[in-house]
Amino acid sequence: MNIRAYLCQEAARRTEESLASIRSLEDWDRERPARRAVFLDRLGLAAHLEAPRTPLNATIAGELRRDGYRVEQLHFESLPGLYVTANLYVPEPLAAPAPAVAYFCGHAQRQKFHYQAHPRQWCRLGFVALVVDTVQFGEVRGEHWGAYGGRRFDWISRGYTPAGVECWNGIRALDLLCGRPEVDAARIGITGTSGGGGMSWWLGAADGRAAVVAPSCGTGTLRSHLRERTLDGHCDCMVPLSIDGWDLADVGALIAPRPLLIASSDGDHLFSAASIRETAGKLERLYGLLGARERFRLFSYPGPHGYSPASRKTIFAWFLKHLAGRAVEPGALEDIDPSRDEPDEALRVFSGPRPHGERVADADDWFVPRARAEAPAGAEALQTRREEVARRLRALSFARFPAEAPPPEVELRQRIDSSTAAGLRWSFASEPGWRLDARMAWGLDLAAPRGVILALPGPGDELPGEDQWKTHDLLRGAWARWATCIVETRGVGMWGWPADLHGHVRRGLAVLGHTVASLRVYDTLRALAALRTLEGVHPERIALAASGEMVPVALCAALLDGRVCAAILAEPPPTLDTAAWPGGNAQALELLHALRITDLPELAALLWPCELVFAGARPAAYEWTEEAYRRLGPPGIIRRVTTLDDWRTAPDDLPRARS
Repeated sequence: MNIRAYLCQEAARRTEESLASIRSLEDWDRERPARRAVFLDRLGLAAHLEAPRTPLNATIAGELRRDGYRVEQLHFESLPGLYVTANLYVPEPLAAPAPAVAYFCGHAQRQKFHYQAHPRQWCRLGFVALVVDTVQFGEVRGEHWGAYGGRRFDWISRGYTPAGVECWNGIRALDLLCGRPEVDAARIGITGTSGGGGMSWWLGAADGRAAVVAPSCGTGTLRSHLRERTLDGHCDCMVPLSIDGWDLADVGALIAPRPLLIASSDGDHLFSAASIRETAGKLERLYGLLGARERFRLFSYPGPHGYSPASRKTIFAWFLKHLAGRAVEPGALEDIDPSRDEPDEALRVFSGPRPHGERVADADDWFVPRARAEAPAGAEALQTRREEVARRLRALSFARFPAEAPPPEVELRQRIDSSTAAGLRWSFASEPGWRLDARMAWGLDLAAPRGVILALPGPGDELPGEDQWKTHDLLRGAWARWATCIVETRGVGMWGWPADLHGHVRRGLAVLGHTVASLRVYDTLRALAALRTLEGVHPERIALAASGEMVPVALCAALLDGRVCAAILAEPPPTLDTAAWPGGNAQALELLHALRITDLPELAALLWPCELVFAGARPAAYEWTEEAYRRLGPPGIIRRVTTLDDWRTAPDDLPRARS
């Protein structure tokens, strides 16, 4: 199998499984609370929702008076320093609190200026309308294009998605509307197109105060995004990280049974018509189970990505019916008139520099808090922390691993003999469709059962140059005492992929609940299981060796396996919190949500009493690891060597594995 086939296969499986477990109203009543909690956690919202709401500090910076309505230029802080700019359109005169619409901008550079005709029309129909800028293109700008831009794959390890911060801004926008005397808080709807369509899905699922939801041009399936590579054209806010195998229908289900209109064009280059219909079909079935079929509608129309006159009128009519309880009056849904647009400056909120103390620009650094490791006080405390980290990594970073792995199906291919050494070529099954090769060698004077160093080459490590192979060089000094085994995991050697596909693979895996590193961790766990079945191998005397981007793989595999006796680390990255080079071709270190749990120096410390060997330069970050080992004392040992020629440890010198 190749990686593109794997991505398409996994995406198709996620789409097919979407809502498949919901066969009755009782199923939905049972699953819905847990599903909503999972959704909020994956967006990074759980901690913010559990904490007391901070003051909005809503400020009206200016006001326009027009015939039949007024426009307030305002800003608020969804969290201290997290500024959101918006325009509030209020019909005048207004005899009683009115229904309201929160309108979320798409990826238009001019944001609330670009979409201003929509809130004007809402006002004309008797709605209060709040048009909200995004972080990406608002007046106080942050960043949406991390992994999408090929530069911030560390967002994946952080568990950060701009969909999360935008959804939080939307929740606080609803807080603002609910506090306005002009608004009937029980009748608030949300809508937007493109990026605003995505926001309508996320906020509608997250906040039940959205009584009516109408996403425009933001509907598709994972199957389509991977098979047709429409994922490559989507901002990170449109495809949040999902470790749970969720497709968009799973998110939309959290809106049911509130009125939901999906408006999408059938010629959209970012969302295929078939994927729109498939998502709508799943939700229509759910609404039927809930006895609310009349509250769901798909409106498909010809044309490219974006609104059409018919789609706008359909959305307006949907809100009139379900939010205002009114029939459409003749002439009430005239198309939008751009001749009434205000100049950009008239709607701007801030006239000077960015507000002092703003925290929008670096929201990706703090919105999802990172774990802070504490040095273990003793072996018992370390064991408790190790179990907690392993449990949470399995639940978040490695949630897609099978609950029970099938047998590795080892196949012995060829025995190789020389006057001084012997070798074995063999293979094993990792996942269905992936059979990985292994090469093992040992000196004839090594008595069985032999200790084995399982080495994990990285991309390019096994390319020969003047007869020097990087992984062989790393192992050379240990050959007299250890058997060695080399396994190429996915993305390495014959299982690699072209550099120009690397960014697509990394993003594609992340939206499917994997990463390149997590696939390699699974391959390594499978290799360890397979290795222990081989004749002549001591199952409790297996060490792992890795360099560069394979070090996180070795550390995680050793932690989850629990039986590795030593870890040999060359050129270890200091942290998972490392941005990529443009294009996404740097080291693929990312592990979903891992930085919410731990980081590499703590992962290394949690292997105690496994012997740690730093071969060559050791980043300063691992001073923390060495200090933890010093506190814990024997039998755990850390060694720093120039090469493995300086590592004189034999397998029988090492302590028993902790299991």
